[in-house]
Amino acid sequence: MSISLDFAWIEAVLLASVRMVAFLVIAPPFSYGAIPVRIKGMLGVALALAVSPRLTPGYESFATADFLIALVAEILIGAVLGFLVMLVFAAVQSAGNLIDMFGGFQMAQGFDPQSMINGAQFSRLFHMTALALLFASGGYQLIFGGLVRTFSALPLGGMIDFTAPAEAMTHGVTQMFLASVQIAGPLLVVLFLADAGLGLLSRVAPALNAFALGFPLKIFLTLTLVTVTFVALPQVVSSLTNDAFEQMMGVR
Repeated sequence: MSISLDFAWIEAVLLASVRMVAFLVIAPPFSYGAIPVRIKGMLGVALALAVSPRLTPGYESFATADFLIALVAEILIGAVLGFLVMLVFAAVQSAGNLIDMFGGFQMAQGFDPQSMINGAQFSRLFHMTALALLFASGGYQLIFGGLVRTFSALPLGGMIDFTAPAEAMTHGVTQMFLASVQIAGPLLVVLFLADAGLGLLSRVAPALNAFALGFPLKIFLTLTLVTVTFVALPQVVSSLTNDAFEQMMGVR
């Protein structure tokens, strides 16, 4: 009995799985530390097998040296795409960081080894909420769809042009800060007005020591009004998912 192996198909699946795994290790929601690396690897191989019918037709095998170069190129492509998605969803974490800073929670920050975040309560809470919404709303499926479509824009074995990713990262950083301010904007305005009111009160009645009352007042306002931001988070995550899809499609 003889078994014939299609080495071109094996190479195509291997290259596709390498791009998939590099993407899953960096991009949310799959980059969360509670998901084992073995599961990420198995998921990457499964996705590569699922998309293999559209990748293998017309694929030609590489020589050994060229195959190693293509392997490194696929790792870079997956890492760049994953970083672009991570950059988009970092806006939610940044919004929580702003709330921690203006609300007085920043002094109680700690490191979360699961999400690899060094922040206070709302930074980690917003990050976990965004991940939960991605799974609950099916947004991860849109991210998967964008990743699969990148094989049409960036075929297997092709080298990425780093001009477009650099421009996308520059634009993404700007949009991240803008989105974080927009998400936390209403609460930040209230906290700023509270600081201004306490400043005026300390000028009118210096003996009252208004700033001693500032910490519990700002904490109370933050815990009371943060629900306004949470109500808007599903729409925010949906919009960020579309932005992440467009970022991946913009890489050539």
